[in-house]
Amino acid sequence: MKKSGLLVPLIGLMMAGINMAAVAATPQEILAASDAVRNPGYPFGMTNTLVEYRNGRQTDTSTLAIYSRADTESGQFRSLIRYLAPARDANKLILYSGKDLWFYDPSGKASIRMSPQQRLLGQASNGDVVTVNLSKDYQAYSAVEEDVQDGERQMRHCYKLSMTASTPDATYHHIDMWVEAATNRPVKAKFYAESNKLLKTAYYRHYQTQLGVERPAETVIIDGLDPDWVTVMRYSGWVRRDVPETWLQRDYLPHFKPE
Repeated sequence: MKKSGLLVPLIGLMMAGINMAAVAATPQEILAASDAVRNPGYPFGMTNTLVEYRNGRQTDTSTLAIYSRADTESGQFRSLIRYLAPARDANKLILYSGKDLWFYDPSGKASIRMSPQQRLLGQASNGDVVTVNLSKDYQAYSAVEEDVQDGERQMRHCYKLSMTASTPDATYHHIDMWVEAATNRPVKAKFYAESNKLLKTAYYRHYQTQLGVERPAETVIIDGLDPDWVTVMRYSGWVRRDVPETWLQRDYLPHFKPE
């Protein structure tokens, strides 16, 4: 009778462990959940203001209007980006559609293919500015619990995700990202070249309610070699809106009219 009495709770504990393992999120699911925090699941528009700092002093700035929608087949975002400022760049366009990234200058009336790795301003590359679901371009293969300091110097209990590029068009070869365990909020990320060289570190901070979800209002990007070279991307003016398919075609760039 004693053996039987002990066996029942042991079986119960074992089954509970199996059930917990069954519902535990995989590294890829955690990555996808962090994508949903950064990006709405429907077409939207917003403004991205980039500010570059060297040794604590502002050296350059640029303001962009971004229109994005997810592709129905791949799930990856396609985006049209319009320069608002400075005046010398106003109405220049960047189109990210599928694997292609194009730059259009109305004065030259020609679209030029660009690389996602190419710098747009400071440490912000073209690939940093366009809306991206990381879970579509990267495979997260591990999630380790770890406490890390966020961009506001608060300690956060996170999953440290290690991921590698799953498509040749990914901006970075591999990434480490810290995602807060309780909220799926991205906290910090490190971006690497194939040589394992640290290219940049990013902090996602100043969370605010935008389109019904707490999203980061800023991303702070720090150069991998020079910590005094910093670029801040500030997001504002979020709005759910239609992004017509025609806007996302290279041939349409000369005809695009800002609203």
